[in-house]
Amino acid sequence: MPTFQYGTTAIEYDIEYADDKKDVSIIVEWMEGIRLIAPKGITDKQLEGIIQKKAPTIFNKLREINEITEPPLPKEFISGEKFSYLGRNYRLKVYKEEGLEKADLAFMRGRFIATVPSEMDEVVKNQQLLQLFKNWYLEHGTVKLQSRLELYCAKMGVTPHNVQLKEQKFRWGTCTSNGNIYLNWRIIMSPISIIDYVLVHELAHLKYMNHSNDFWNFVRSILPDYEQRKEWLRVNGPTLTLE
Repeated sequence: MPTFQYGTTAIEYDIEYADDKKDVSIIVEWMEGIRLIAPKGITDKQLEGIIQKKAPTIFNKLREINEITEPPLPKEFISGEKFSYLGRNYRLKVYKEEGLEKADLAFMRGRFIATVPSEMDEVVKNQQLLQLFKNWYLEHGTVKLQSRLELYCAKMGVTPHNVQLKEQKFRWGTCTSNGNIYLNWRIIMSPISIIDYVLVHELAHLKYMNHSNDFWNFVRSILPDYEQRKEWLRVNGPTLTLE
């Protein structure tokens, strides 16, 4: 997937070519990310010039989308704090112990349990617990994702090459031309219905590598209420974060 650099941020985008286009349209959406719809005869150099010229506008639009719902404050990783998993909130309990070298995280009896060295610096503690939570979401989310994948692959008649959770700054999902699907690990915080939407959206790209009417009709045939799910993600997506 091509990228462009804006300051220190590398931003991915998709390109679609259309016979009836005379100029380049740039569409910025939280779910689909950045899409360029361009005339078939345009050169890479011309595209690059347009992207660089429009980069500040694109980046500002991404920031506006991020602010649709005011994002929560960064997690403090303190006892009583709530963390979402599959749309439900679970409280964190933090214990301090002497003799430990690093923090540890577990999920037991409906709550997260963190154990940290008693003398650990607060900044270091937060850094370690942030990574531990990310790892937890990746591990448990991967298992959940596999079960949903089996369900929808059978319904949709598609077989991706690979599906995995990963860090993605501006996108909830990506489907590559060789059949690899990547979902933003933060989607595991949302309800199953929203995870299903993102997964179905990307699986549909295995048949339609665009956002044509055929693509959306295919998504609708699997999830008739996909528009409501998409809207939920547009509004609530920015709240699915630890930072």
